[in-house]
Amino acid sequence: MRSLRPSRALPGACTTPLPALLCAALLSAVSLSAQSAPKVNRFGNPEKLKPAPTSGQITPRDLQIRLYQFADDSMLGRQVGRAANKKGTDFIAAELKRLGLVPGGVNGTYFQNLPFHLRGFTVHSRVTVDGNPLTWNTDIVAVPTQRAPRAVSDADVVFGGTQGDTTLQISASAAAGKFVVLLPQPGGRGGQGQGFAVRPGFTPPPSRFADAAAVAVVDLDNLTPAQRVAINEPAVAQQAGAPPRPAAAPVTAADSLAQLKRELAALQPQAQFRLTREAASQLFKGQPVEALAPGARGGTVTAALDFVELPTDWARNVIGIIPGSDPKLKAQFVAIGAHNDHVGVTTPVDKDSLKAFNIARNRMLLANEMKPLGPEQIAQIRVNMDSIRRLYPTPRLDSINNGADDDGSGSMGVLEIAEAIMAMPVKPKRSMLFVWHTGEEAGLLGAAHFTRNPTVPIDSIVAQLNIDMIGRGRSEDLPGGSDDYVSVIGSLFDSKDLGETVAAVNKKQAKPLALDYRFDEPSSWAGYNNIYGRSDHYRYAQQGVPIAFFFTGLHGDYHQRTDEPEWIDYPHYARIANYIKDIAVEVGNGPRPRLNGTKPAKPKEIVP
Repeated sequence: MRSLRPSRALPGACTTPLPALLCAALLSAVSLSAQSAPKVNRFGNPEKLKPAPTSGQITPRDLQIRLYQFADDSMLGRQVGRAANKKGTDFIAAELKRLGLVPGGVNGTYFQNLPFHLRGFTVHSRVTVDGNPLTWNTDIVAVPTQRAPRAVSDADVVFGGTQGDTTLQISASAAAGKFVVLLPQPGGRGGQGQGFAVRPGFTPPPSRFADAAAVAVVDLDNLTPAQRVAINEPAVAQQAGAPPRPAAAPVTAADSLAQLKRELAALQPQAQFRLTREAASQLFKGQPVEALAPGARGGTVTAALDFVELPTDWARNVIGIIPGSDPKLKAQFVAIGAHNDHVGVTTPVDKDSLKAFNIARNRMLLANEMKPLGPEQIAQIRVNMDSIRRLYPTPRLDSINNGADDDGSGSMGVLEIAEAIMAMPVKPKRSMLFVWHTGEEAGLLGAAHFTRNPTVPIDSIVAQLNIDMIGRGRSEDLPGGSDDYVSVIGSLFDSKDLGETVAAVNKKQAKPLALDYRFDEPSSWAGYNNIYGRSDHYRYAQQGVPIAFFFTGLHGDYHQRTDEPEWIDYPHYARIANYIKDIAVEVGNGPRPRLNGTKPAKPKEIVP
C-alpha cells in the first residue's frame, strides 16, 4: 500500500529491561533457543522455504510456496523502475504462461510498459581523489538524478558534520563549492524517512549545502556488492527528455550570456554520493572520518559522471485473461488486481532488533487506540537484546524491504485465484482480467496508466476487486484483528449491487469472515486514514468502475525490512483469497453491478 507518511528512525537498541507493557515484545519476535537458530517461528513458518509445485486449490501451503519466492531477498524489494521489479514481473508472467492464461498485455505479451525512462550513471563513471581513483560501485556510488548533475572538478574536500544535527554541521558559506562529506544520522539509517523520492536510504542534503559542489554520505559499509549496485541503478522517470528551460525575463544583449548560464546552472542538480568509511578516509589523507571535526579539510575530488537516459521495461503491468464461458458475456471482464512493486533497498539495520522494536511499538499503539505516538512515548520503548544476542551473536543486518504483505500477499493471492479458476471445469460466464499493477508505491502509477490506456475497453470491466495486504490482521496487528478479520472498502460506497454480493458470498463461506467496513465511510477519509484513495482500485473508481478493496490493515512491519514471508498468517490469508475468488466467480456469473445512483440496467444492456 502506498505510504502517506515517512518512516520514523529506529532508536538505538539497548539492554535496558522492557517496560511492563512491552515485556513480551522480544519473545514475540523470535522463538528463542541458546543452542541454535529456530527452524520455525511461533507461527510455524520457516525463515526460508524452497520452491515446490502448487495445486489447483488455494491452500496455505501454495500461498506460502509462492510468497517465499516473490518476497525473497533476491527480489531486492521489487521497486518500480529497478531491475528487481522486472525480475518480479518476469516471475508472474512465467506463471501465467505455465497456467495457460491468455496474454492480456500489449502486442500479444503479458506486459504493458509504462512510458518510463531510466536516468542515471553508467559503470564508465569515475571519481578520483588527488588523482587516485575510487572503485565505482564498491567504494562509492552516485545517487541517480533526473538530469546530468553539475560538474565536480578539483573540488576541495571538507567534513560537513552529521546528518540531521545542524549543531554539528558547517555553515553554508563554508560548504559552498566544496565536496562535503557527512556522517549518517545516528541509528545507522542513513536517513530513510524522507529519502524515497530520491532513493530509498538516502536523505537529500540540507539546504545549507545547496551551493556545495557535491555531497557524500558515509553509509555504504554494511551493504553487499549487489546491494550497492542496486542503489546505483538509474532512477526511473515518467517522462523522457530534459525538462524545458525556464522562460527568461527580458535581458539586454550585454548580459544575455550570463542569464543563460544562470538558467543552465539551475537545471543542473547537485551530485550526491554514498561511500564507505575507507573511501572517506582516503578523502582525508588516511584520517578516520569519525575522528574529524566539522570543517576539517581533505584532498581534492574530480568526478566524471557518465549520465545516460534510456527507455526501460523496468516499469510494467502484468496482465492475463481467462476467457469467459458465455459466448456473449465473455466480452465483459471482472478485473482482479494487486500491485507488484514495493519500496526496494535501504540502509541496513539489525533485523532482530528492528523486529522487536516494531512489535513493542505496535503494542504501544494498540494500547493507545492506534493514535500516533509522540516522541516521548517512542523514547520509552526499550529493546532487551541479551536473549537475541545469545541466539545470534553477530547482528543480522538487513537492508531489503521484502514487501511480503505489501503487496506480495495480494500479488500471490491473485496468482492463486488465477490458478484456481483455470482449474474449474466450467469457467465463469464473464472473462477474468488479472492485472498486477506497478508503481503503486510511487502514486498508483500502473493503475493510472492501465485505466487510461486499457488493453480491453474500460466500459467492459464490470467490477474491479483490488487486493492489497491480506496476509496479517491478527489481534496483535490492529484493533479488532482476529483469525476472521478482513476490511472491505468501497464496495457499498461505489455500488450497492457489488457490496451486497460481497456480503452475500461471505455468508456462504464455511466459516464467514468478519467484514470490517470502518474505512468504507467517507468521514474516515481524512489524512492518513484515507485508505480508499491509497491503492489501485481508486483509479478504476475514477473511471466509473464499481470496486471492492480487500485489506487486513496496517501493522508494525508496514514498509519495514521486517515485512517478510515468515510473519504472514497463511491459514487466514488462504481463507481470504478463497473468499475473493468466490466473489469473482459470482460477479462473473451474475447481473452486472450498477454504480450507485444509476438506473436499473435493461436486460439488453448486459451484453455490450
